[in-house]
Amino acid sequence: MIVYVGNIVSGHGKTATTIETLGKLLQEDGFEVRLTSNKKNKILRMFDMLWTVFKYRKKVTTVLIDTYSTSNFYYAYLVSKLCILLKIKYIPILHGGNLEERLKNSKSKSDTIFKNAKVNVCPSLFLKTTFSNYGYTNLVHIPNNLELDQYPFKNRENVKAKLLWVRSFAEIYNPQLAVRVVHSLKAKGIEASLCMVGPEKDASFQKTKQLASELNVEVTFTGKLSKHDWVSLSAEYDIFINTTNFDNTPISLIEAMALGMPIVSTNVGGIPYLIEDQKDGLLVKQNSVDEMVNAIENLVKSPELVQKITQNAKNKATQFDWEVVKLQWKALLSDS
Repeated sequence: MIVYVGNIVSGHGKTATTIETLGKLLQEDGFEVRLTSNKKNKILRMFDMLWTVFKYRKKVTTVLIDTYSTSNFYYAYLVSKLCILLKIKYIPILHGGNLEERLKNSKSKSDTIFKNAKVNVCPSLFLKTTFSNYGYTNLVHIPNNLELDQYPFKNRENVKAKLLWVRSFAEIYNPQLAVRVVHSLKAKGIEASLCMVGPEKDASFQKTKQLASELNVEVTFTGKLSKHDWVSLSAEYDIFINTTNFDNTPISLIEAMALGMPIVSTNVGGIPYLIEDQKDGLLVKQNSVDEMVNAIENLVKSPELVQKITQNAKNKATQFDWEVVKLQWKALLSDS
């Protein structure tokens, strides 16, 4: 049996996390997996995670732990301590472009979690490189995954500045940049539209709406959508923009690749490990309105560039298909 520890939050109006997607796929592939926890209160969630591990201590072979840099880091720390005490093998799955801050500022806790792990799974080569630079050697790269057949590829020719943004509204993702980009495009006489898909996570949502009002930029805010709904919506838009200040390897970018949307993204964190500039997307400086506007203009004016990067991105997306990635998970978990 596998116990998978993480934040099951889609039932609370938030975006589904890795435990909800990977956990389901592992179950469908024949693994006996217990998922924890869906408690809304963070303290109750922590105790539920610890209790589940303890409850199944005689049956469990491996504990998977979604590990982030924010308050969830402490869940990972306490669960790993319990696994060490109970002599249960555990595997942290590393998420979030800001985990390096934990390696710097929480060295003792980081060493407890990561050095005692059977192995640390790095969904991005960026995080694998970062952890390696800090002296960790028990690392394996297994990429984020998607079910490719759920993402119909649309061949886009003669694209317009019809922009789609898909993310939770959080300050680190810099959603206001998207509004400023549309305002600048229109100031240059370029017809542009913007749709922003995602749940409200902090005050950045209201700030983005206020900025759109102040700049007289019309934005479609959909709120949280199911994957099926936003994938259907994507057919109405031409260019996918990613405005983040910190990142790892966001699954939304891989989904955009699979859907045939040319990507313009800030060049931060793990993004350049996923997207090669001018080959399968366009990368711009963090928080630069001018660079993002210029990149979008280049796509609008150059069908040849659009064709090149979308075809290359489509090919890259196949590396993340569950049918490919599951072989790596099977090899790892069968060895546990």
